[in-house]
Amino acid sequence: MTVLFRGRMAHPGSALCILITNTYLENWTGSELYVRDVAVELIKRGHKPVVYSPRLGKLAEELAKKSIPTIDNLESIHFTPDLIHGQHHMETMTALARFPQTPAVFVCHGWIPWQEIPPVHPRIFQYVTVSDALQDRLIYQYGIAPEKITTILNSVDLERFQPRLPLPDHPKRVLVFNNQIAEGNKLNLIRSVCLRNGLELDVVGYSVRSPSFSPEKDLSKSDIVFAVGRSALEGLAVGSAVICCSIDGVAQMVTMENLERLRRNNFGIRVLTRPFTEEVIVEEIQRYDPVEALKVSQKVRATAGLNGMMDQLLAVYSSVLRSASDTNPINPEADSRAISVYLKSISDQVYQNAAGNAYLTEKVSTLERETGEQIRILQAELNQIRGSFTWRLYQRAAAVPFLRGFYLRISSLFKKRAS
Repeated sequence: MTVLFRGRMAHPGSALCILITNTYLENWTGSELYVRDVAVELIKRGHKPVVYSPRLGKLAEELAKKSIPTIDNLESIHFTPDLIHGQHHMETMTALARFPQTPAVFVCHGWIPWQEIPPVHPRIFQYVTVSDALQDRLIYQYGIAPEKITTILNSVDLERFQPRLPLPDHPKRVLVFNNQIAEGNKLNLIRSVCLRNGLELDVVGYSVRSPSFSPEKDLSKSDIVFAVGRSALEGLAVGSAVICCSIDGVAQMVTMENLERLRRNNFGIRVLTRPFTEEVIVEEIQRYDPVEALKVSQKVRATAGLNGMMDQLLAVYSSVLRSASDTNPINPEADSRAISVYLKSISDQVYQNAAGNAYLTEKVSTLERETGEQIRILQAELNQIRGSFTWRLYQRAAAVPFLRGFYLRISSLFKKRAS
């Protein structure tokens, strides 16, 4: 049995109800901010976005202030959206199961996160990727037909990220604008380089518990920015000199020569091919050129604006709605089979993770027991030392500089004789 789609063609000026999905709507991170920008632009263009995420937080509150509905339960919706703009496979498939007459677009933002695995469903008519690398992933790793994939590069809100004052001839301030770089990995290395080169260092990101809620202000004060992805593009739009790098590796200082290649790969994993060493970082800092940075910024502002990205995305929406209305009836059996295959793949991963978690939990318990026993042994030894005559003598001698020096000389003499 087949049923015709309820979807309709999108005509210029017609208002569409778009359901946008995302795993989280809590923090100021890549895909979440993409949702915010798309939803705000849809409102500006007369459409009606609704954002679904099982985990709502501060970013959802920001959207509410902009009159954009956010929900964490699809059962609260008592209408049928015209289109599903899916991000993250579980939430996308949940929406497709809830609205069996609505076509969908799936937008893929990342290579590594598990949530970015592209789902397969007969009502996903188009996949959108934000880089050439992700397009290759969908084609060669997941077997999605090239004609079903559109690459729409990330963009920047040019009204928010205004050009900064001209860069100085020599850099003074460096900003690490990254949610992964932290004290435990590469931050100490960057700090060391900055200290030796007389550069002031600022750091923002969730990895250092200092996220930026006004990145345009942080970037406008920074001469050199260490960033990837959306953050790199924002830094370029403002006019900072950007070194494309993260904990995975280093690309280059962005120049007119490499801008197109870096941007088409979203300043991300595919281009981070050099080791993250002091020598490489110093080399890139030495490429600082205020004139070149200005040219790059002007190029970005001319080609990477949010309006252009939204024009492309709305063209994909129209294409999907046209296909759904004209040529593609709903096949409930195919829908059910796609959901069944998907749930099977998810259950396999859930059980694998459960087994892995059980193993890790046991390892942690063992380490806690062993560590606790070692702490008890060390505490007993410390108590024994503190109870000794030598310890009491040192404690008293420490209060008088002369006696402290005398005690240290006597101790040294005894050690020499003992050896």
